[in-house]
Amino acid sequence: MTDTSMADTTMAMESGVEVGGALMVPSKNIVENAMGSSDHTTLVAAVKAAGLVETLSGTGPFTVFAPVNAAFDKLPAGTVDKLLKPEMKADLTKILTYHVVSGSYKAADLKDGMELTTVQGGKLKLTQKDGAWWVNDAKITIPDVISSNGVTFVIDSVLMPK
Repeated sequence: MTDTSMADTTMAMESGVEVGGALMVPSKNIVENAMGSSDHTTLVAAVKAAGLVETLSGTGPFTVFAPVNAAFDKLPAGTVDKLLKPEMKADLTKILTYHVVSGSYKAADLKDGMELTTVQGGKLKLTQKDGAWWVNDAKITIPDVISSNGVTFVIDSVLMPK
C-alpha cells in the first residue's frame, strides 16, 4: 500500500455530501464546509465582508439556505459589488441573516407550507412542488449538508427580505 492510498482510506472514513467539488463533512462547521465549495465563493466573501464568520462558526445549531455563485449572478448588475462595500455592511448582514434559521432542520423535518423565522426576523416559506422543495422562490438543489453546528441547504437564488 502506498502513502497515497493510506491517505485516501483515512479521508473516506468520514462520509458527507459533495458540494462545489468538495466533500462537506460533519466534523467541520458550516463556514469551514462552505469555504471548500467552489460554488459558494461569493457567499463566503459576503459572509466575511459582513463579519459573520465567527457567528456562523459558533455552536449553533443553525439551518442555512446557501445560494450558489450563479444565484448571486442573477441579481441586477453591480449588486454584489455594491453590497460588499464596507458602508453596505448593515444591508449585507440583513440579507445574509435572512438565509439563517436558529435550530437544525433536515429535509425530513420540512412540511409543505411550513414557515420558519430567520435570524434577521423575516419569514421563509417552504413549499413542495413537482417533487422539489422550495424556500420562498429559491429551489433547494442539495438538501441536508450536515456540519458540526447545523445543516445547510444549497439553493439556486438569493433570498431577499421584504
